Amino acid sequence: MAEDETALSRGWTPVYRFARALLGGLARLLFRPTVIGAEHIPPTGPVLIAPIHRSNVDFVFTIFLSPRKVYFMAKEGIFSTRWFSWVLRELGAFKVERGSTDREAMRLSERALGEGLALIVFPEGTREEGYHVKPLHDGAMFVAARTGATVVPVGIAGSDEAMPVGAWLPRPSKVVVVVGEPMPPPRPGPDGRVKRSEVAAASEELRRRLEGVYHDALERRAR
Repeated sequence: MAEDETALSRGWTPVYRFARALLGGLARLLFRPTVIGAEHIPPTGPVLIAPIHRSNVDFVFTIFLSPRKVYFMAKEGIFSTRWFSWVLRELGAFKVERGSTDREAMRLSERALGEGLALIVFPEGTREEGYHVKPLHDGAMFVAARTGATVVPVGIAGSDEAMPVGAWLPRPSKVVVVVGEPMPPPRPGPDGRVKRSEVAAASEELRRRLEGVYHDALERRAR
């Protein structure tokens, strides 16, 4: 069985339960996370969770969004050793080779959503800085359109202070997470295809909503 197939089929293994509890406990201790709007994450069916990306610890806060197991893509470089690769796969990560085509990343994402799973995709593509959200890559909305997955924007405030770019270890910092209302994916036309213009429009709507929940999280954190 291929490595990515194993990652998508494991579910709630004992290792996953332990790691989730451990990471959740550490996150509560270090970051005292407050989550608003978790009820917007659908309890079943394919859902594409689209968080803002300001820190390498952003994925940890998805633990607090839903009792569902969430899956995510990870750069090949972090699968550096056999044991750590195994742990990552247990946590729901599947490998995407750096420099590979978007086609492969989308294929793996479509497989996860096609199985009705919850998938994390950072629509900014990489860690960004600043108060505003730049134009997004269309990949997230394209995959959502092909799989019929609901899209949920998530704003995370404070993670950039919890683990800034270049830091090796996290530091205590209050983090606030705001989950926005779910968005329907773009719908294919009668020919089964999704127009690029509709995907681009949906990506812009996601950008607008993502910036909104991010600003909401920042304001709540400042209170």
